[in-house]
Amino acid sequence: MKKEYDFSKGKRGPILPLPPGKTRITIRIDDDILDWFRAQVHAVGGGNYQTLMNAALREHMTRHEEDLEDILRRVLREEFSRAAIPRRRAMAGRSRRPKEDGTRGQVPAGQVRESPRKKSRR
Repeated sequence: MKKEYDFSKGKRGPILPLPPGKTRITIRIDDDILDWFRAQVHAVGGGNYQTLMNAALREHMTRHEEDLEDILRRVLREEFSRAAIPRRRAMAGRSRRPKEDGTRGQVPAGQVRESPRKKSRR
């Protein structure tokens, strides 16, 4: 190491310029939240926890902009795909074609639909 260094041509500020659309800020985040994001990145084999936090905040923003109907549709699609219920099974018992009486297979209020299965003998 030198005894003295010449900083006369030095520049203040960050060494690397920020990419467009990014702003450098200082925030305080609870330790448990930061640990959770770092653990998520570590679990997938590396990456940047700040990018993961940015994605989580962006998803939160878009979900607050959604209508209630859109949220319900999205949640139902996610749940049906998780349960691996084919759409035909989920729609079982619901006829799309009108019947002769003009209904679509609806059961009038107060009545119980009979099961299409064979009745067992007791």
